[in-house]
Amino acid sequence: MQLPSLRDPAWNLTSPHVLEAGLAKICQFFGTSDPFQALKERQNARAMELYSWLKSLVEESKDRLSTAAHLAIIGNSLDVMWSGGSMDVEPLIQQQLRNPLLSESFVHLEQRLRNSRLVLILGDNCGEIVFDRLFVETVKSIFDLQVVFAVRSVPTLNDATAKDATFVEMDKIASIVDNGIDGPVPGTVVARCSDQMKRHIEDADLILSKGGGNFDSIEEEVHLHHKIVFMLMSKCVPLCNYFGSKLYDPILSAPRRDG
Repeated sequence: MQLPSLRDPAWNLTSPHVLEAGLAKICQFFGTSDPFQALKERQNARAMELYSWLKSLVEESKDRLSTAAHLAIIGNSLDVMWSGGSMDVEPLIQQQLRNPLLSESFVHLEQRLRNSRLVLILGDNCGEIVFDRLFVETVKSIFDLQVVFAVRSVPTLNDATAKDATFVEMDKIASIVDNGIDGPVPGTVVARCSDQMKRHIEDADLILSKGGGNFDSIEEEVHLHHKIVFMLMSKCVPLCNYFGSKLYDPILSAPRRDG
């Protein structure tokens, strides 16, 4: 409670800003820059075990792109699925696949992909990035475009770094870029990104924002709203209110027009 962001009524701060200070304290207390390393490794390894099965779900579906996009969104809930220690997530994934994406949202994504030359994906959690890999593979098998996959420069919660993205072989199908932010920020604060990352943001025809942390931060960048599509699970009431969704619905949506 000594942190200024928790003590003062600074309503212009997003949750990633607040969490950064808390995470820095945690890292200092435990004497490590990556207190979640073991968890991240387990999540990536378990998700890689699922990869062949996930790929079969895509290949055997009536619409490969829709299924791959849906799985990429479902992957955002892995931190919830595994929070109790259970690693048996196949039945949960199959159950969530029965909760369909809004057709108009998917049509919008498909059209945006068809008209894009460069797609920037703002990566989120470990484990989830295996689902992202399958999505990128599917997209590139259908559309002629380039994909840049952005990761955290500094270890942050169970979010993916370049090491994690390479472990799941994302580097074989996309260009991996550190966002350049010099602290454990669980989101994408454009002003703090590296020049390289800012160029990718400027050059991208489409920005796919994965997860709640990226939503909390990049939604603030109103000048980028025309480029952004959010892909995440509706894990909390504020997200339900923003998107008009139910709890744990899959979200595939552009930013709200009224900001």
